[in-house]
Parts: sequence; C-alpha cells; structure tokens
Amino acid sequence: MNCPFCDIIENQKEKFIREGKNTIVILSDPKLMDGHMLVIPKRHVEKISELNIEERNELFDQVVKLQEEILEKIATGCDITQHFRPFINQNSLKVDHLHVHIRPREFEDDLYKKVQIHEREVFSKLDGGYLEKYKKLFS
Repeated sequence: MNCPFCDIIENQKEKFIREGKNTIVILSDPKLMDGHMLVIPKRHVEKISELNIEERNELFDQVVKLQEEILEKIATGCDITQHFRPFINQNSLKVDHLHVHIRPREFEDDLYKKVQIHEREVFSKLDGGYLEKYKKLFS
C-alpha cells in the first residue's frame, strides 16, 4: 500500500505539529490557507466508523482543541471537514487515509472570494417529498 500519511507517520516525524497516542497533527501540503492543518489517526483507516472508541475520542478531542487554539491565536473562524470519497482515486489532493481538515477562516478570505462566493448557486430549498424521503431512510 502506498499511503503518504502512513509514510509521514513512520518516517517523517519532523513534520508533526502535535502527536498523541493515536493521532498526529500536520500542516496540510498542499494548503488552502495559512494554518490549514490535518488531524490524522496513526492507524491506517479510511472511514470514521473504522476507528475504535479510543481513537475516535482522541481524534475529536484534537479537533476541538485545535479549533479553540485557532480561534484564540490566529483567526476569528474555523472550518472543520472530513471527506470520504472512495469514488476518487488517490492523488496529490486526495489520500485514502482518514483525516480531518482544520482551516482558519476570516470574513471574505481568499477561499471565499475564489470559491465559496458561488455556493449560493449550488444550494436549493427543501420540499416536502425530499424531507419525507430522508425521514424514511434515516428514522
């Protein structure tokens, strides 16, 4: 298996910003903005559901702690995202190893100006049929 994150965990400890028993924190490379970090479990898994409870707790504790530190030290906002996209092959922008993105944000920052300003065109209103469909699927 060729996993860039497993390689960092095993061979590039100098890249760690923080290390726990089950997780590491590194700067994202490539990054979307200054301070863009990744929280990564040490064990190779692809989905949150594959983590054991200890790993899951540490991962989310790290995410919460980083968000608070970002808000205190470097930004007024913070995006937190995790993607599971098995339909995309691993490449320089997509790694098949679970990770959570932590991104410091500011009002109308570069990411907003270049990409997210167009979000309104993507969103649509819910209708009753759509709501009922998902209530049946997930109730």
